[in-house]
Amino acid sequence: MNQKNPGLAVVLSFFFVGLGQIYNGQIGKGIGFIIAYTVSLLLCFVLVGFITSPILWIWGMIDAYKVAQKTHGM
Repeated sequence: MNQKNPGLAVVLSFFFVGLGQIYNGQIGKGIGFIIAYTVSLLLCFVLVGFITSPILWIWGMIDAYKVAQKTHGM
């Protein structure tokens, strides 16, 4: 497994949800985050998305960092 930079993974997820997971080699998880975030943004029309969108965004950054950190330490 290639070493991944945790800082870069967080920055990628900061600017585009799911991109940090894709960078880490977790393509399916990254696409899942992108789909979930898109649905969450659409739910902003019924106010639920204002709660779920920030949660998904932060969760994506934390997840990308932790996965990259595990590969970086190897």
